[in-house]
Amino acid sequence: MPTFIHRQVEAARSGQLPTVVHKLSSGWVVLAAKQVVKAYCLLLPDPVVPHLNALRGAARAQFLADMAVVGDALLKVTGAVRINYEMLGNLEPALHAHVVPRYRDEPPGLITKPFWFYDWDQAPVFDAKRDGDLIQRIAQELQR
Repeated sequence: MPTFIHRQVEAARSGQLPTVVHKLSSGWVVLAAKQVVKAYCLLLPDPVVPHLNALRGAARAQFLADMAVVGDALLKVTGAVRINYEMLGNLEPALHAHVVPRYRDEPPGLITKPFWFYDWDQAPVFDAKRDGDLIQRIAQELQR
């Protein structure tokens, strides 16, 4: 049965995913639907595979390199102090990388914790009008 990741990639391919930032060699960069922290992105592989270890050789290297390139772009666009990278796949058993900017002005009780500790119910949801400029700036940086 297709996962949420499969559905997201299919929507990106068909131009029906409003959160798409840019297509890289290994997959799609998308802005997360819940902006727990500003500019939180995902890298979705295309084609979708179950996990990183299902990729071999050049495909694996490309996915990991693209993940770092997304982080580089986010550092430049957001002024974040660092980027956190996570690949879990426990809830959605398909490879996807969380690329999460971390900021100096985060709440003191959260600044040193994984971003999963944030209140996701209170996080702003993606808004094309509000987030459109951010998507464009990240996409421009990824095209360099």
